[in-house]
Amino acid sequence: MSIARIAFLYTVFAVVAAAVNLLFQRASLGVYDGPYALVPAILIGTIAGLVVKYVLDKRWIFADLTTGVSAQTKQFGLYTLMGVVTTAIFWGTEVGFYHYFGTDHMREVGAAIGLTIGYVVKYQLDRKYVFNQAA
Repeated sequence: MSIARIAFLYTVFAVVAAAVNLLFQRASLGVYDGPYALVPAILIGTIAGLVVKYVLDKRWIFADLTTGVSAQTKQFGLYTLMGVVTTAIFWGTEVGFYHYFGTDHMREVGAAIGLTIGYVVKYQLDRKYVFNQAA
């Protein structure tokens, strides 16, 4: 698969996962909107988006054929860990821009830059450590 096609699909899948995340957050808040409702909503949304992105990446980006509960549990754990690492890049860049420039606009610019860098790094880490058995 060409790099342009991978980049396109990876971007589409990120948007799909974000939409799933937000839909699950809304559904959670629809069920419970009391004190501290945002915490479980964010957690539920994050898990839903993560699972969707994993399944899409596994099949369409990396053409991974790994099967079995044990192997896929390990693979999903590594996928999640790589996401934690790259989320730190995203959040760090966003917060860094906010502290340096002091405006919401530049915080959002930093978030966009951090998210882009994070996704590029995530792809590389996933290719090397998570889906390294793919054909």
